[in-house]
Amino acid sequence: MLEAREAGGVRPLSSVLKTLQLLDLLGKSDRPMKLMELAAASGSSRATTYQKLLTLMEAGWLEQTDQGSYRLSLHAALVGETALVQANLGERFAHVMQELVLQVGETASLAVLNGNCVRLVRRVEAQQVAVRADVKVGTLLSLNDSSSGRVLTAFSSPAYREMLQRQGAVLARPAMLKDIAARGYAVSEGTDTPGVQSVAMPVFDAKGACIAALSLVTPASRFDPDKLIGSLREAVQTLSQLK
Repeated sequence: MLEAREAGGVRPLSSVLKTLQLLDLLGKSDRPMKLMELAAASGSSRATTYQKLLTLMEAGWLEQTDQGSYRLSLHAALVGETALVQANLGERFAHVMQELVLQVGETASLAVLNGNCVRLVRRVEAQQVAVRADVKVGTLLSLNDSSSGRVLTAFSSPAYREMLQRQGAVLARPAMLKDIAARGYAVSEGTDTPGVQSVAMPVFDAKGACIAALSLVTPASRFDPDKLIGSLREAVQTLSQLK
């Protein structure tokens, strides 16, 4: 990338890079940050930092809390979801999911956050009878009832969960989300998709952020998470190592 810039004789705009640095700082924080904190972390004056924050707010990337701190807006989350789609996440993970399905004999699904819902971006059906013909790539699941939705919210930051609730999202109970984060997986009761149950685990990126949920889905009549967790854990560990 550097060679391309040098060859073309074009340099990146340092002012833009310094402004985007604030997005990186807030993206790594699990809480909103104050002007003084952001100025110190970015090595800029308060006046310059404030101007950059106003620019990002005007563009829709940030919003200010009642206490005067700054946090990422939902726009940032939506752009992140689009990045996952454009990166062809489902295709890159396909071979791991196929191996998982062959190993356990059950259907595997990959899901990401999509606004106030969860969207399936990849699904590999088991050879035995399909779980639900109407559950396919693009299907939206709930944040509070689906195992993938529970995992994606349990492993998101408190600030992000607060943002989802402000947008009208219904989340699982805080105690449940805390328990899911502690044990590393979530199960569904079958209310989101009647007759079907699932167990899901988080997939992390190189920075340790949860970017997707991988789940194994079975008819409720044969659902036994204890038989699925070991294989599912191995699969998410492999996915988390993919670049």
